Amino acid sequence: MKKDLLSEYDLERVDYESIFEGAHRLKRMLKDGKVHTPLKGKTLGMIFDKSSTRTRISFEVGMYQLGGIALFLSSRDRQLGRGETVADAARIMSRYLNGIMIRTFSQESVEEFARHASIPVINGLTDLLHPCQLLSDLFTIIEKRGGYEGLKVAYVGDGNNMANSWINAAAKLPFHLDLACPDGYDPDAKILKRGVAEAPAGVTLHREPAEAVRDADVIYTDVWASMGQEAEREERMKRFEGYQVNQPLVDLAKKDVLIMHCLPAHRGEEITAEVIDGSRSVVIDEAENRLHVQKAIMEILMR
Repeated sequence: MKKDLLSEYDLERVDYESIFEGAHRLKRMLKDGKVHTPLKGKTLGMIFDKSSTRTRISFEVGMYQLGGIALFLSSRDRQLGRGETVADAARIMSRYLNGIMIRTFSQESVEEFARHASIPVINGLTDLLHPCQLLSDLFTIIEKRGGYEGLKVAYVGDGNNMANSWINAAAKLPFHLDLACPDGYDPDAKILKRGVAEAPAGVTLHREPAEAVRDADVIYTDVWASMGQEAEREERMKRFEGYQVNQPLVDLAKKDVLIMHCLPAHRGEEITAEVIDGSRSVVIDEAENRLHVQKAIMEILMR
């Protein structure tokens, strides 16, 4: 595995498996009450330009459980944005810290930070990608199904960072990915083209949600208006009509289909309360698994 985790596409299958094995081991140790502190004395800096619930709590708690400490750095706590360059910030923070997690808008900013940092940099979310969530989702599927090979994952909704991350993973791993997005709301064109060309089991983009979810093993969705897109909300509500994950849509998938959502969810919009709170939903499990997967990532990169 490389020094940093910036994109799922940078990982090979052996890297995915190493993270999943680590997450399984760390989760089991935590449940058994075993103390495991490989990062004792180490510090993770957490840069937040976007607010967060699960990302902040899971990284902060995870670092504590591994024996280290985490520092929360909001835009008010840094000189970035007031004249300091990304390069200077990366070099200086590398002298103080043992690792950096960044949750921000621009993928380019995270990659620039990593180029100048001498310590591991973890992408906690950008407008383009969400690798930690994607890894947690796949780990949850492994827990529930014993693996991902040959499964059909249906993604319904906005072609946002989660859709891009699913495509990146499908370009490396042998599961089928079928996406259903409204015209004009497709995933990143470069990522989609590469995914279609390289995916071992196939990536297909549909316009009709029913085509994507038919016989699916997993149905995945996300909010229709992500953070920073609030001004587009009214238009998006119109354009995404018919893309709601509801019971009639779920009935087209396999009987034991897993329902997934990266949260926060807008019940009654992209997904109904009946479905997200139903017996096939694993959204709380995948949220919990952010803790275990990110602990595995930090142990691998920062140990």
